[in-house]
Amino acid sequence: MRIRIISSLVVAAAPLALVVSVSGCGGSSSAEGSSGSKSVSLVAYSTPQVVYDQIIPAFKKTEAGAGVSFKESYGASGDQSRAVEAGLKADIVAFSLAPDVDRLVKDGLVSPDWASATPHNGFVSTSLVSFIVRKGNPKGIHGWDDLLRPGVKVVTPNPFTSGAAKWNLLGAYQHGGLGYVSKLIRDHVAVQPKSGREALQTFTAGEGDVLISYEYEYTTAVKKGEKGLELVQPRDTLKIENPIATTRAASPAANAFVKYVLSPAGQQAFADWGYRPVDPATLARNKSKFPDPAKVTTIAQLGGWDKLDKDLFDPESGSVAKIEQDAGVSTAK
Repeated sequence: MRIRIISSLVVAAAPLALVVSVSGCGGSSSAEGSSGSKSVSLVAYSTPQVVYDQIIPAFKKTEAGAGVSFKESYGASGDQSRAVEAGLKADIVAFSLAPDVDRLVKDGLVSPDWASATPHNGFVSTSLVSFIVRKGNPKGIHGWDDLLRPGVKVVTPNPFTSGAAKWNLLGAYQHGGLGYVSKLIRDHVAVQPKSGREALQTFTAGEGDVLISYEYEYTTAVKKGEKGLELVQPRDTLKIENPIATTRAASPAANAFVKYVLSPAGQQAFADWGYRPVDPATLARNKSKFPDPAKVTTIAQLGGWDKLDKDLFDPESGSVAKIEQDAGVSTAK
């Protein structure tokens, strides 16, 4: 059995609003949690749902996955992390960025050494901050400076609900500092949806000229039938690193599943949906799909997440938080 939970609203210390659908056959189960070595609760950010839709059935065909049932929850990365913190059952967390896992370390839900528990520093995939534009690129968008041209309207998620949005704004930050970020948000960002997936849906519905996004969002949109889009890779951008971790309460089946996700078969599924694999051999086999721009900056080069979260995204004192507040955007979590 496979139970899927799509988060529509998560508020700490309040009931979770969830939409639940069930697929599979036999038995009955609830969305309250799982127990036993043959049950896995996966809590993830929204965009890789399509990948897990492919990986989970493949895993269940293996010896390690035979008879394993799954409960899945997808939503904005920050909201998902806070939901687990508030009590949502999770054996595996797969978020957009490392701080959303680290939040659970502070509560004792995830081991402090989670990043060293897998072969690739806790990451399951990587990507690059990119632009998605309308077919034919009518606004002539090629780099970050083009986003500030008069009349250009930009869509990017809210960084205080979406982990993916932090990557986007840090991509802007690595290009032009806080002055650039301020002008972008104040004069050009038309709307800030709750998650990366909602931002894509907003853009494909006709809002804005440019979506700040990632390679894999473009691939997902095209594979799902969107024909009016193009991907633009700026010459300078930011490397996105997506973590995966098991919780302290993880079932044996959960550990087996993470191992499969990081195997060549699991990593190929990520590559098929536009994510850069962390497995070097799988990345090499798919290298033609993932060209490298002239300059790629990493989070470490910008000072690391501890510094960036405090200096830029702290709701009370962060520089980006102040910019967002001045623009009338909620920074409440």
